[in-house]
Amino acid sequence: MIRPDAELLLQITDLHARVEDQPILKGVNLEIRAGEIHAVMGRNGSGKSTLSKVLAGHPSYRVTSGSVRYRGEDLLALPPEERARMGVFLGFQYPIEIPGVSNLEFLRVATNARRGQKGQEELDTFAFEDLVNERLKVVQMDPAFLERSVNEGFSGGEKKRNEILQMALLEPLVAILDETDSGLDIDALRIVAGGVNQLATADNATLLITHYQRLLEVITPDYVHVMAAGRILRTGGKELALELEERGYDWVDEELAALELSENARTPLEVA
Repeated sequence: MIRPDAELLLQITDLHARVEDQPILKGVNLEIRAGEIHAVMGRNGSGKSTLSKVLAGHPSYRVTSGSVRYRGEDLLALPPEERARMGVFLGFQYPIEIPGVSNLEFLRVATNARRGQKGQEELDTFAFEDLVNERLKVVQMDPAFLERSVNEGFSGGEKKRNEILQMALLEPLVAILDETDSGLDIDALRIVAGGVNQLATADNATLLITHYQRLLEVITPDYVHVMAAGRILRTGGKELALELEERGYDWVDEELAALELSENARTPLEVA
């Protein structure tokens, strides 16, 4: 249920960003409140994944103008690790393997860093093992995966479950999931989506980035945003995702062309 009085967690205003010399984001505006699930859809190259990486603080992406405020604070002024400690979580489209780093120890250190930010006591090894074994149930994950190196030798579905396990332990306020459905079979998609649904509360928010409507059959968004050419072109409810499934993206091209034509027509007047 959408609550207009809910806390504004993330406010993105006229955000422009580039990678090297290539402009990618060209004026993104988006507000996300506690208790909401937002889905951003669009073709490859529309700027969806760039948006997620800019919010997380990836060093290859440079913000050229605009602002992002997280609970009223300037998110762009914070280094990536501070954003994570404060409750901004990014689930990767392609989670990396970290050979030689125990998955259990990685999760424990990350969880305690987040707990410290919240003013909570660190968990010792035994207390953490109790917690992580409880959280494993959210993603139906075998405890044996805790003894392996982070994501090493994991299948695509196992890597995505491990991402949602991190989310379950870190309890972020804003979870950004970059194409979590990518590479998942039907059973893995159901488990991962079920974990996301279990972790959604009235106090946190989720930003789903996806190509396909199938993810939104198991996670119901409050808002769907269609992204094209580095901007959000249209916003609606779940029915907008169904429209994309039915009609494809041809209408997006038409609306984008009309918008660019209108902007080009206004430019001389603005300069004058």
